[in-house]
Amino acid sequence: MSNENERTASIERRTGETDVRLSLALEGAGAGTRETGVGFLDHMLDLLARHGRLDLDVRATGDLQTGAHHTVEDVGICIGKALDEALGDRAGITRYGDARVPMDESRAACAIDISGRGLLVFDASLPPGSIGTFDYELVEEFFRAFAMNAKLTLHVIVETGTNAHHVIEAAFKATARALRLAVALDPGETGVPSTKGTLV
Repeated sequence: MSNENERTASIERRTGETDVRLSLALEGAGAGTRETGVGFLDHMLDLLARHGRLDLDVRATGDLQTGAHHTVEDVGICIGKALDEALGDRAGITRYGDARVPMDESRAACAIDISGRGLLVFDASLPPGSIGTFDYELVEEFFRAFAMNAKLTLHVIVETGTNAHHVIEAAFKATARALRLAVALDPGETGVPSTKGTLV
């Protein structure tokens, strides 16, 4: 359910593997609680909300006894669906955003086009491993689920870095900053910023 005037949305997704409930407001300040049962994912969602200036409340339970994969992917799906709904018909948005963010020795870049077409380009060399129950390979899974369900073109490029925690944090922060720019309302844009007339 969305409110186009306030650019908010609420999503519920229940499967045999997970139960996710979340709310999203595009004009926010990072408020909300992130409780997924996966501590590192909660931390990354905190970064996404704070640096993206989103109010984001996420509560998820999942089959963590089999690993965090289903929870991470389904949270990405739900955030993407909420963003899609909150953006409405896309009228007046900036549409494009990009950012480059350092995190100590690491640096990541992100470019976003709210294009109406879900696509992820993910270029990062992460070694096998995990932080708690969060396997490094789940970073790409999260971003793919988010991009496909938000119907946006998302490029995430890790330019340098040796510490996996720093690399992943830089990627989330860069995505948050790029998203913040792309969803912003452009006072000079009176319609949908596309020659096709639609971005949905």
